Amino acid sequence: MIRTLAVTTDYSVIHDLPLEELSSPTIRWYWVDFFNPDEQEAANLKDHFHFHPLAIEDCFHFMQRPKIDHYTDVHFFVMHAINAKTLEAEEVDMFLGSNYIVTFHLHESREIDDAWTRVSEQVNMRNQGQIYAAYLILDNLVDHYFPGVYQIEDALDDMENNMKAEAIDALMNQVFEIRSQLLQLRRTIVPMRDLLYRIISTDRIEQVREHLVFFTDIHDHLLKLSEMIDSNREITADIRDSYISLNSNRMNTIMKTLTVITTIFMPLTFIAGIYGMNFSYMPELAWHWGYFAVLIIMVGIGLGMFGWFQKKGWFK
Repeated sequence: MIRTLAVTTDYSVIHDLPLEELSSPTIRWYWVDFFNPDEQEAANLKDHFHFHPLAIEDCFHFMQRPKIDHYTDVHFFVMHAINAKTLEAEEVDMFLGSNYIVTFHLHESREIDDAWTRVSEQVNMRNQGQIYAAYLILDNLVDHYFPGVYQIEDALDDMENNMKAEAIDALMNQVFEIRSQLLQLRRTIVPMRDLLYRIISTDRIEQVREHLVFFTDIHDHLLKLSEMIDSNREITADIRDSYISLNSNRMNTIMKTLTVITTIFMPLTFIAGIYGMNFSYMPELAWHWGYFAVLIIMVGIGLGMFGWFQKKGWFK
């Protein structure tokens, strides 16, 4: 699907003009949006706009890293949106020319739809030109990163508040899932941060210099998101370390208890072993009360050792 938005010299908006009419002298600037185009529609990138073959190739080869390429008369941007449900990256491409922008995306993009609506309905945004429309797209993309990060932060806060020794095994599956989600987000946010740094640092896009404060604001948001991602990764690492510590402490307690029990039975086993040898000349074997005496001695030794270990606190 192809849709067009043209801003005339008197700053009114015309929708769905044919591509051939967008070069009219009455058109101040225009925006063409390609959404999952068929082969015939996609051919306009080459036949009508004459974009560089490498840029066109990047549009159809998912998934490119966020970047900016400068060509003779157009600047090509690869950007990433984040799917709200899966947190997976979805590519959004943009061509920025002297009096137009062309967006290209294979997935439905609420960020582009929102920017499209705001340009259509608000005169002050049309006055800013195509560079401001490009800013709106970037700003919307970055703003939609925040809900996913905030959702993860809330989940981690709940985990920290409810972390108990008996429930830690169930929580660890969630921790590793969250670490995977954070890694997904980081793969999008960090390259986008680098892209915005290149945009605000370049001298090749003159229009950006006039709107530098807007693009710098997006870069600041990405810096904040990067810090939040790193902070959340540290929290998950702390939870993981706490799990390992609790697990080790629980295992040490079990081993200590088993060791104490084994120690109590060691002298009892020794006595039983001696009187189980059945040699002919063992005086105690012929004693009428020998069996009961040995049992009393063994019980006394066991209870005595148990009491001594209890006093030492080895059963805690």
